[in-house]
Amino acid sequence: MNTFITRKLAVLFAIFILATPYALQGHAPDQSYVFMKIYEDKVGGVIEITTEDLNKALDLNFPEGLTMEQLTPHLERIKSYVLKRVGFRSIAGDHPIKFLEIGLLDMEDLGEFVQLNFELGRTTPIPDALDVKYEVLFDKDPNHQGLLVVAYNWKAGIFDNEAQVSLVYDSGSGIQELDLTESSVMKGFWAMIKQGVWHIWIGLDHILFLLALVLPAVAIRLRKEKKEGEEKKKFSLKDIDVHKQLSPSGLKAAMKNWIPVEKFRPALIYVVKIVTYFTIAHTITLSLAALGVVKLPSAMVEAIIAFSIALAAYHNISPLFGKRDWLIAFGFGLFHGFGFASVLGEIGLRGEFMILSLLGFNLGVELGQLAIICVMFPILYFIRKSTYYPKILIYGSVFLIAIAMYWFVERSFDVNFLLDDFVGRAFRKVLRIIGVL
Repeated sequence: MNTFITRKLAVLFAIFILATPYALQGHAPDQSYVFMKIYEDKVGGVIEITTEDLNKALDLNFPEGLTMEQLTPHLERIKSYVLKRVGFRSIAGDHPIKFLEIGLLDMEDLGEFVQLNFELGRTTPIPDALDVKYEVLFDKDPNHQGLLVVAYNWKAGIFDNEAQVSLVYDSGSGIQELDLTESSVMKGFWAMIKQGVWHIWIGLDHILFLLALVLPAVAIRLRKEKKEGEEKKKFSLKDIDVHKQLSPSGLKAAMKNWIPVEKFRPALIYVVKIVTYFTIAHTITLSLAALGVVKLPSAMVEAIIAFSIALAAYHNISPLFGKRDWLIAFGFGLFHGFGFASVLGEIGLRGEFMILSLLGFNLGVELGQLAIICVMFPILYFIRKSTYYPKILIYGSVFLIAIAMYWFVERSFDVNFLLDDFVGRAFRKVLRIIGVL
């Protein structure tokens, strides 16, 4: 594949995945926030104001490192202050604010934010537009800004958003309209597809697992003939001498065990078979986890995903399951499904449109996998008869084992080595170069 085509594909993927809205770069001084969450049957959100701003607005004396015990005696006064300065109205009339749980968010250098979670009354059905009043702190600080962000709206295709600002308030803004009409079930479904594509593309561990599975796709492992009179022995993991297999002589011997395929079709069938088993497996567990039927500790799942890369790569050097490569794809694909399920929780899904969400996200994951394989497979097929391919297959598998076991140790013992940050930065740099980030 030439450079021109590769760059064009990268541009297409970038257009498919990303848009370029006005973005908020995290929290900032002299700002307070309203993060809105628009559900199928209700509207809610959270109002965030710094303790420093509350001190200024209400002549309080909150210290640094504020605790809930120190905050609680002043909550009613804070709520009353907010209710006078924040309001929601639609064509149906006023929508009263009902406060829910209160939290504290420590933003290090920016100070501590008091989080006032709320829910609006009389929002069934969801209005097409809301007139939002926001006048927090403008009388005390004319340079203050209030930012309204729609953090979640399934039908609008917005998930876990804290950067795309919808409305900006200052001392002269007054009431502004928040339009909720640009939403539909198809738009939400399309957004879930893009979420699936995006998360397979940024999931380096999932990509490396696919690479380990696809590396041998364009070669056939030679079968050792059984000596006359030799009894067939049942395979056992105890029979494998890992040090011997990974020694220089063992790796050279492993290279000789592979010969390139002669035809395109058998190699393609191998890839389709492996990816199909992987797809079936992670679809099962993704659905079970998202529906709350089965739940596993995320640390354990992430550690097993790392181990799956190592095992799949080691299988390329010394066969563990004979020609039943699908066992690795299906068995560990189950744990990759639990890994994908954690993403659905992170983007804030509440349970609405769950069938469409699962369908769209799975479809996106498959499109993402297809894109990866469309890049990997032609390259491997093109070089399969070169002297470099056996080295890439074997030494590439060794490299994958090293990375995977590094991750396995990190995730199993909850430690963070500097190399992990370096790899993450390097991976993101590559994505930026090709236009995905």
